Amino acid sequence: MFGLSLPTVPFLPFLSGGRSTPAGDAPLVLDRTSIDEIGRELDALREETLATLGEEDREYIYRIIKAQRGFEVAGRGLLFLGFLPPAWLAGVAALSVSKILDNMEIGHNVMHGQYDWMREPSLNSRVFEWDTVCPSDQWRHSHNYVHHTYTNILGKDRDIGYGILRMDPAQRWHPYYLGNPVYATALMLLFEWGVMLHDAEVERIVARKRSWRDVLPLAKGWWRKARRQVVKDYLAFPLLTGPLFVPTLLGNATANLVRNVWAYSIIFCGHFPSGVQSFTEEETAEETRGEWYVRQLLGSANITGTPLFHIMSGNLSHQIEHHLFPDLPAHRYPELAPRVREVCEKHGLPYNTGGLTAQVASVWKKIFLLALPPGWVRQEPEVRVVLERRETHPAATAGTLALDTPAQDTAVLGTAAQDIDKGAEDGRTVRT
Repeated sequence: MFGLSLPTVPFLPFLSGGRSTPAGDAPLVLDRTSIDEIGRELDALREETLATLGEEDREYIYRIIKAQRGFEVAGRGLLFLGFLPPAWLAGVAALSVSKILDNMEIGHNVMHGQYDWMREPSLNSRVFEWDTVCPSDQWRHSHNYVHHTYTNILGKDRDIGYGILRMDPAQRWHPYYLGNPVYATALMLLFEWGVMLHDAEVERIVARKRSWRDVLPLAKGWWRKARRQVVKDYLAFPLLTGPLFVPTLLGNATANLVRNVWAYSIIFCGHFPSGVQSFTEEETAEETRGEWYVRQLLGSANITGTPLFHIMSGNLSHQIEHHLFPDLPAHRYPELAPRVREVCEKHGLPYNTGGLTAQVASVWKKIFLLALPPGWVRQEPEVRVVLERRETHPAATAGTLALDTPAQDTAVLGTAAQDIDKGAEDGRTVRT
């Protein structure tokens, strides 16, 4: 289409996949007993944690909110001295920290319902609003419901590529994806706007599977929320600083940029580094609870770091634990992580974790790799996990789940389906 004529694989061996098993290695086979045991062990861990929620968790979120507000006041105040470069830099830094805390450790986690048990109106997941252009109700639908229900299921989880990127080899290649690195960079710099537009499903509009008319109700929400954010950051606060209007405007824009790049990097490192696996709708049909847990374990990755780093990531540096327990307070994930890892080691499952630099490099390597036609790069075999199925269902390989649901689980799944339908309406976190 673009008239490109390039040689094939030999000069691109460095683009092959990352963490993998040597060719010919037998896949890990999980039998039904192990799958059910994983479900029971992780359910028990969740219930144990729920039983200990209390004053310590309450004080933690209040401390974070106090710190976030303090950084915002400090940042706004320092920008009144923006004619002094050190003050401007300090103001931008403080405002950046404030926005990161607001979006990641407070907004994201509160809207998952992690603090609904407190009965605190300002921390209610259904009414909380955050400092970003995406309306919270739309985010709760696209993230809490769609992403956390259909995590890494191709064709169902729109977070795989966000409708514009090729982030999995199973996505059919098209010359459009030669721009993968460009689209990824644009999404990183404008991440809050990308999140805002996520529910529009623009790729379906382009494919004529959805009408622009269907987007109008969403657009009204965008206009209300984005207008308020733009006026606040790019008009009201800059005007308050009088002759420092331009430095303040630039400071606010820089803080938003820092927050966008940081949030994008943390989120992509939790979902797309080498070793994270995806699944098909057929492979995940009628999942049992244990199979759902295994899908979360195989479809997520962690980032190692200090306690401060985990706070600044909204504890999404523990993305594995977050996908397992999205409605538990995220600051509990560091204490849960060693026990989750023990479960993985006990059953031979991979536990994907690494430093920030390594995970970021892995993600961008994948972005560049998947921009190219499959025949141009050498694909190395990934870790393969096979889940035992019953009767006529053949086992799946290459990191996919081969699933079947015993008759006794049908009633449980029926109840879960009702919860999913209800969750789709109000955007709450829904776990199957």
